[in-house]
Amino acid sequence: MELDVVELSRLQFAMTAMYHFLFVPLTLGLSVLVAIMETVYVMTNRPIWRQMTKFWGTLFGINFVLGVATGITMEFQFGMNWSYYSHYVGDIFGAPLAVEGLMAFFLEATFVGLFFFGWDKLSKVGHLTVTWLVAIGSNLSALWILIANGWMQNPVGAVFNPDTMRMEMTSFFDVVFNEVAQAKFVHTVSAGYVTAAVFVMGVSAWYMLKGRHMELARRSITVASSFGLAAALSVVVLGDESGYSATHTQKMKLAAMEGMWETHEAPAPFTAVGFPDTEARETHYKVEVPWVMGLIGTRSLTQEIPGINELVAESREKIRDGILAYDALMTIRDARGDAPDAVRAEFERNSDDLGYAFLLKQYVDDPREATDAQIAKAAEDTIPGVGPLFWAFRIMVGLGFGFIAVMAYFFVQTSFRGMRYPRPALWLAVIIIPAPWIAAELGWFVAEYGRQPWTVDGVLPTALSASHLSVADLAITLAGFVTFYTVLFVIEMGLMLKYIRRGPAEDVEETEAWMARHEHRLRTHDGNLPGATPAE
Repeated sequence: MELDVVELSRLQFAMTAMYHFLFVPLTLGLSVLVAIMETVYVMTNRPIWRQMTKFWGTLFGINFVLGVATGITMEFQFGMNWSYYSHYVGDIFGAPLAVEGLMAFFLEATFVGLFFFGWDKLSKVGHLTVTWLVAIGSNLSALWILIANGWMQNPVGAVFNPDTMRMEMTSFFDVVFNEVAQAKFVHTVSAGYVTAAVFVMGVSAWYMLKGRHMELARRSITVASSFGLAAALSVVVLGDESGYSATHTQKMKLAAMEGMWETHEAPAPFTAVGFPDTEARETHYKVEVPWVMGLIGTRSLTQEIPGINELVAESREKIRDGILAYDALMTIRDARGDAPDAVRAEFERNSDDLGYAFLLKQYVDDPREATDAQIAKAAEDTIPGVGPLFWAFRIMVGLGFGFIAVMAYFFVQTSFRGMRYPRPALWLAVIIIPAPWIAAELGWFVAEYGRQPWTVDGVLPTALSASHLSVADLAITLAGFVTFYTVLFVIEMGLMLKYIRRGPAEDVEETEAWMARHEHRLRTHDGNLPGATPAE
């Protein structure tokens, strides 16, 4: 396929987003794990927990810096590569981004410095407060980003103003408490917690295999396995909530994920395995689990989930209604504020489908001149890539259940088997370290690729959102971003591996072992060390 400006712009943004999200989930999860470890240190006053906090905090810091560096670029891309999108919906999309920058980012960045340089300048409780504020700031940052993204998936709290030719916010409350945004936030954050838990457990398992830093490793596995099990279970539950939300907000995405071409009699089954065939409009060799999709998608046994073919037919009707809205909009624009009330009423009746008329812009300059064949083609464009979505979703789900199994095993071994970990289990913990990142990237692929052909679902097609750039401009900057981000990734991996191999800067395990022997001798000799006087 020949890449045009829109495709190259999508590829560039996808590349920067996926690079950025290599750092985000570990930042989200490690910030909370480090805060938990320091809480235990303040409560018990045991040096080993301070050592753990500093060690895992160092790895968090490296990851945090790279996350910030790669994230800032993405926000500039909205203006550089997607200028019409920024013009059309900037009043809504810009608000949560501004809040994220002003509140969450500055909160997070300010207290990160205090975390690293305030150990000897703040009280224990004061430093613990700083650590929790870093964790809260990290998660707030994710919240506002996901509110913005959730609005793109389900554009509530906004209307199109025919006089300004832009979308305008009507309710900030609706934007913030958008059901898609809230479901995405808790699901994404939980996935970050799983990522950090797998990372901490894998690195700790490696130490145990090498016979190094055993006390730090055992305690880290204890925290990671319990925290990770709770997070992995919540990812599945919250993912189910996202599926339920998609039933009434993004029906085509859900049907494509399931490879469901025809509307199935309620309750619909879940297709565990199958081979979607776009040309035949059929999914071959399906292995179905009865009722499951109906229960996930509708929370009922009687409500149907529409198939792709039915949704395409609905899209054709929406395109026709959108043409009526477009015609009224052009009249309002040409009248310059003096349009008849009847025309405005006509626009209001069909304004919800205006975005569907814009789908025709790829085939005809004026949607009012579109032929039936062009309308049918535009309706077909509302089908995202079924095969990639189908398999990406299933691999992601399979990995999710795998994390539950691994975390549950280590939790049982930690809690009920005296922290006895067989070497094969430790090697498994090391090997699966990359798996949460694979699951997270697949999750974003499903969310974003499944929204196509829309930048803002049902409102603004991706084909109309890009800036007027040349293919050469995009190809050069894409190559530059790939090169620069790859260098940053190599640097980050090098630093992480360096500090993991080095281990904790201050090794307190020998001190604690000596203290344990010291206490034993005190008890053995009635308070006297061998060779010491009672005064000593």
